[in-house]
Formats: sequence, structure tokens, C-alpha cells
Amino acid sequence: MPKPILRINGLEKSFGALKATNGVTLDLYPGEIHALIGPNGAGKSTLIKQIVGEIRPDAGSIDFEGQPIDRLDAADRARIGLARTFQVSQIAPELSAVRNVMLAVEAREGRVFRFFRPVSRDLDLIAAAMAFLHDAGLGERAAIHAADLSHGERRQLEFAMALALKPKVFLMDEPMAGLSPDGSKRMTAFLSELRHTAPILLVEHDMEAVFALADRISVLVYGQVIATGTVADIRANPEVRTAYLGDEAA
Repeated sequence: MPKPILRINGLEKSFGALKATNGVTLDLYPGEIHALIGPNGAGKSTLIKQIVGEIRPDAGSIDFEGQPIDRLDAADRARIGLARTFQVSQIAPELSAVRNVMLAVEAREGRVFRFFRPVSRDLDLIAAAMAFLHDAGLGERAAIHAADLSHGERRQLEFAMALALKPKVFLMDEPMAGLSPDGSKRMTAFLSELRHTAPILLVEHDMEAVFALADRISVLVYGQVIATGTVADIRANPEVRTAYLGDEAA
């Protein structure tokens, strides 16, 4: 059996009297989509922020490719291959789609500041950015300003930018948020293929998408993982049905 690429062990985080994460343990394997679900306020976003290094846990550990990363800051974790996509798209609306991806390519290559050569004339950089846009299904919209893209297209742009970082793990925070039913179906198909590029830890409220995509699901309630298993396991778990799924498990 392969070793997990990401392992979270016993993470604890409190904000005053609030226990945001309470001994959270889970892992992510190559080629897998591991969904993290739970009610609002369960601690999902806080957990993701601890994994990417934005919040330091009070206790517990995080291993990436078998090595501890607890001492690394968020920039270093991104550099070694942890790519986070956000509940609200983090793009530059005044720039074209291709320019947004070009900046992501530059960030990966460590050449963000380019005083001596205009970015727009760097044909290799443009070609690389266009390839990632095509992979995300947005190649025909490359010249459009991000502000003029639809919500679903901005999601695609965000993924093109994440792909440009060549990550080893995707950490996704509600990629279906705000999408139409057709948009959700397209995104579900895209994520199903994306797992072959890098495994995905997926935070999502769209249970239809979760059940269609997830190899395993962990359920977080009041900062604790109350169950982990396959879709069938989670659907059949009475504690999960009571705490979160209700009629959606039927």
C-alpha cells in the first residue's frame, strides 16, 4: 500500500474557550480525493489554514512526503508543493486571464520582479501560461480581463494558476461555491481528472459533488473527526446522519 503524501496527526487549536480543532487526524494518498465535510463552524477552514501554515496549531504534527513541515511558513509550504485554492477566488481582476497565470508561473520560478524584460514579450512564459489555461478549459478566454469572466470561469482561472505552481497536493476550499448546476457538473468532471495530476483534500458543502468525487470522506463536527470512510460508509453511519447529512444520505 502506498504511503500517504500528507498526514495530519492530532492537531489541536483553541481560540480562547473555543476548540476549533480537537485532535484532528487524517491523511491523503496519491491519486486520492479525500473530502472533508461538516456543518458551518465545524473547524474545516481553520484546519486548512493550519495545514498551509497560516495558523500555527497548539499541538499535533503535519508530515508532507514523510517529512515534518511544522516549522515551515506558508510560503515555504507552497514552494514544496501544497497548493491551496480558495472559497473566494484570489485573482487580479484588472489583468487578463493569461497574465494572471503568467504571474503564477513566475512565482513558481522565483522571478516575480522583472525589471529588464517586459513580461508580455516573454514568449516562453506566455506559452507556459497558455498551456495551463487550456488544461483548465479556459484557453479561448485568455485575453479577457479576469473581472469580465463569469464566476465559473474565474474558478477555472484559479485552477489554472494553481496548476502553474505544479503542486504535489491540492487543498480546496469549496470549489463549487456559487456555481450553477451545470457549472458544478463541469467542475466535478474537472476535479475527477485533476486527481491524476495531484491528490486533493476537498472541503465542500455540495454533497452531490462529494459523493461523486470522494474516495474517502472525513466528517468534522465541533473540531473533531467523528467518522472517516468510503461514501457508502459515511452514508450508512448513523452518527453522521444525525450530526450532518440528514436526508442527504438517503
